[in-house]
Amino acid sequence: MSQTSQKISVFEKIGYSLGDLAANLVFQTLITYLAYFYTDIYGLKNTDASIIMLSVGLVAAFIFNPIIGLLADRTRSKWGKFRPWILFTAIPLGVIALLAFSTPHFSYKGKLIYAAVTYTLLLLMYASSNLPYAALSGVLTGDMGERNSISSYRFVAVMFAQFFVQVFMLPIIEYAGKGDKAVGIEAVMTWLAAIGTIMLLITFFTTRERIIPRLEQKSSIKDDLSDLSKNRPWLIMLILTILVFITLAMKGGAYVYYFNNYVDKQALTDLISPLISDLSAVGITFFGSDPVAAGFGLFNAGGIIFMIVGISFSKGLADKYGKRDVYKYGLLTATIFVLIFIFFRPYNVILMFVSQILHGFSYGITIPILWAMIADVADYSEWKTNRRATAIIFSAMMVGLKAGLSIGGALVAWILGLYGYIPKQSAVAGHAIIQPDTVAAGAKMLVSIYPSIPFLLGVGLLFFYVIDKKMEVKIETELMARRAKV
Repeated sequence: MSQTSQKISVFEKIGYSLGDLAANLVFQTLITYLAYFYTDIYGLKNTDASIIMLSVGLVAAFIFNPIIGLLADRTRSKWGKFRPWILFTAIPLGVIALLAFSTPHFSYKGKLIYAAVTYTLLLLMYASSNLPYAALSGVLTGDMGERNSISSYRFVAVMFAQFFVQVFMLPIIEYAGKGDKAVGIEAVMTWLAAIGTIMLLITFFTTRERIIPRLEQKSSIKDDLSDLSKNRPWLIMLILTILVFITLAMKGGAYVYYFNNYVDKQALTDLISPLISDLSAVGITFFGSDPVAAGFGLFNAGGIIFMIVGISFSKGLADKYGKRDVYKYGLLTATIFVLIFIFFRPYNVILMFVSQILHGFSYGITIPILWAMIADVADYSEWKTNRRATAIIFSAMMVGLKAGLSIGGALVAWILGLYGYIPKQSAVAGHAIIQPDTVAAGAKMLVSIYPSIPFLLGVGLLFFYVIDKKMEVKIETELMARRAKV
């Protein structure tokens, strides 16, 4: 490996972080609104929405991501291995994101085909952009302290994207569409696609790959796959990521149903009315059109703000105690504040907001660490085999992300169907839909018991992950010495 300066400037860290901000304008929209978009805006049946989200998502997870990882590791260009992928997918990703959330007037069968095709293309473009982007963090520097710092920068950017999507997007959709959510979401996605494209281009122009494989390094696809099969930390990270993103997709996609069908609207209105008045006084008026949308946005806002606070503690804790242990106990604490939602009554709105804030803080500590850990796994593989295959290692994250997103999102639509949820397409013209009482119970379970299970399984897995603080230091020291010799 070539060995150049391993310190990264603040300018480059910010430039790199904008790529994740762009990606999460898409990703957070998928987590938060895809099931809701398909059932309540586009008008698909629960079962059909669930099948599309699961089948397309699993194809993307287990086919698209490994292929992109293998191709990216074998890319040779004057810009490096991974930066060209970011450059050439920036515009296509924006265009496909807009198309995937458009609502053309087709027959029901045409809608199914359109949803399946656009979602497939969206996940293909997302993999082609975000997998090389994630792998890029593993070759920006070999300094693990700098990696922790890069992860913190990037996930502050992620929180900004998440803040916008989960706090402002639903009220803005209502406001921009003047009550027509289909018109509103197309208007919002047009702007997000343009902004995201610009940010990805900034990432390309402001970053540099410093860890470059030796020219004489040769490895076949068989070698890469053989290395992975023997890499226990990689397997653990793959399963862990699937579990984490099942939970994130499940509770993230269920909150909008929770607020619409479980939370007491009067209690919610009484709590947020003073804040809405204050915001209106300074010109922020779109929150006032729908108290449920406003409450949903402000609920997410509290969690995200404290996630950012948690992220600020992440680097210091990881440097001191090691990534594995900080992640394990942070995830366990975050799970407690998800599980506690099972005890809340519809009118316990204040407790809901407080628990969301505490969950946001504890989960925020873990957010940068997950991605820094997978970069450590790439180092672990190089340390063991003397070959570096960064992108295929990072494909564990993207496979896990897509599989978890697909399973969790599909579970939301499927479980709500089991509890009797009636989607938009079942409405009789001129009549409002009245959901059965069982839907409220299902929404409550989807933000408490069900999403807690994958998180707890993830905590258990981390007891078998061997890269602790002591091993981190050993790997970093020995690899730096090898690269210096070269």
